[in-house]
Amino acid sequence: MQFHHHGYVSGDPRVLPAQVAEREADLPGQVDVLIVGSGPAGMLLAAQMSQYPGVTTRIIEKRDGRLVLGQADGIQPRSVETFQAFGFAERIIAEAYNIGWMNFWGPNPEKPDEIIRTSRTADYAYDICEFPHLIVNQARVLDYFAEAAAHGPARIEPDYGVEFTGLTVHDEGEYPVEVGVRYTAGERAGEERTIRAKYVAGCDGARSGVRQAIGRTHVGASAAHAWGVMDVLVNTDFPDWRTKCAINSEAGNILHIPREGGYLSRMYIDLGEVAADDDHRVRQTPIEEVIRKANAILHPYSIDVKEVAWHSVYEVGHRVTDGFDDVADDSGRMPRVFLTGDACHTHSAKAGQGMNVSMQDGFNLGWKLGSVLTGRAPEALLATYGAERRPVAQQLIDFDREWSTLMARKPSEITDPGELATYYLATAEFPSGFMTQYTPSMITGTAEHQGLADGFPIGKRFKSAEVVRVGDGNVVHLGHHAKADGRWRVYAFGDRDGSALAAWASAAGPVLARFTPMDADEDAVFDVKAVYQQPYEELEVTAAPALFQPKTGPLGLTDWEKVYAAGPSKWTDVDIFAARELSRDGVVVVVRPDQYVAAVLPLDAVDELAEFLSGALLPAS
Repeated sequence: MQFHHHGYVSGDPRVLPAQVAEREADLPGQVDVLIVGSGPAGMLLAAQMSQYPGVTTRIIEKRDGRLVLGQADGIQPRSVETFQAFGFAERIIAEAYNIGWMNFWGPNPEKPDEIIRTSRTADYAYDICEFPHLIVNQARVLDYFAEAAAHGPARIEPDYGVEFTGLTVHDEGEYPVEVGVRYTAGERAGEERTIRAKYVAGCDGARSGVRQAIGRTHVGASAAHAWGVMDVLVNTDFPDWRTKCAINSEAGNILHIPREGGYLSRMYIDLGEVAADDDHRVRQTPIEEVIRKANAILHPYSIDVKEVAWHSVYEVGHRVTDGFDDVADDSGRMPRVFLTGDACHTHSAKAGQGMNVSMQDGFNLGWKLGSVLTGRAPEALLATYGAERRPVAQQLIDFDREWSTLMARKPSEITDPGELATYYLATAEFPSGFMTQYTPSMITGTAEHQGLADGFPIGKRFKSAEVVRVGDGNVVHLGHHAKADGRWRVYAFGDRDGSALAAWASAAGPVLARFTPMDADEDAVFDVKAVYQQPYEELEVTAAPALFQPKTGPLGLTDWEKVYAAGPSKWTDVDIFAARELSRDGVVVVVRPDQYVAAVLPLDAVDELAEFLSGALLPAS
């Protein structure tokens, strides 16, 4: 964590200096960005927009206060990596349940009405990255993002008790989106008013009013299968109560997930096929029946439920909205209204994807809105949101359909008892959040030079590795230094003797300066770091090119954390060049503000770097 560059800080360094006037208590009549809904996508988006104090952003929520009990709880490694960028990964890991194993249970061949453990499988998380696979209440995730939004330079806080009622997008005007809202709590309950916005983000869930207002529809269907879900405190003789389990029995199926705190657990209980004429009556299944069914599946074990913290019944559905913004395919105009999260994709809960994919929607959209509204990027950037995120949603639906179908099978339909465990591990990279790969666009380059950095695939998230910080000799993760502050990252990996790296720095400096405002810090738009092949003991940080020693803050202090040595890692005997298959002749890796690799270029391709950046960003005025 870096601070003091704006002067000595004696308090909490996570609370950044406010760069806005005192927040208006009431909703202003005009805003740059109006976020509708304070779920995972909306709160992450608010936290990201809080890094842009020159942009007026408000977030409305019809509830009268914070979420008390969240429905989602699965946190995939990619989400924890995102939490790192927002500054709270370590704290949420400390309170979460860490999924270390997933065990599988099936019918006992000798007593088919009883279950036995068939396999133990180490969870996939640490085989894929350095971040764990967690379980923690959605409400706590929202709390942390709310804190990040409130502590950011723009000081954003939700406006609770305000409901979205409709919108109209006008063809002209600086604030072309006319939004109707209604107060739902307090002295003003029932009062209606109109707000004008430049952009609106619909983060308002599966029954999204924003989606309806822009004429978008969910495409897909239900799978005619129902599940009961409950968060419970119990006494039990089931030996794997504190281990994630997939349980298949003659009486049905259970996905069992321990929760944070050491006592609470969540159970997804198979309620069977839903009749065509059911008309959603299955959703009225009493909790007593769900508990009875759970005990039937667990036989010869049982649970004595002491408290039900939350429960529900849902029918599996798989739907993707026909568009993620308000632009018709042939209109040619730029989008003004966007959909995120459940507003544009819904699916079962058992793959642990809803909250995770929703947050990545918000991350993708946030830096793009901030870049456009601050004049860093052309408005065309906003069209890439739907182009990038809709294919991801469709991949999610396809994966979830297969996983939920496997989970709902009867024992008689299973020929290989190990199939579910095999599928769980074989497909691990997708649910963990690391299979997303964006295709070439104005912000994602081609694979022409991919061979120089095979471990950093273009369009995929930047996979961190350990390096040695030259200034102090500490072994650190290179990617963990990248915060969700809207900046691009440029990692310059040096050649064998560093001469080509020095030449690149001299040539690239003026190129990067074209996009950096004169009155801003030298690294306000691009966070540029050098990684040398030489051992750190042979390097002097003060001998690095000036590009890697920028002056920051009002005091003009030198940043000592831009220069690194390749390693090796303290955990392995290979350095980052070997771990990420980087050319020993040197290579430049450009990473977007949302942590996805945008370009891979040779050190001598500064002209190509300039061309790429000219397509993604606007020159500074």
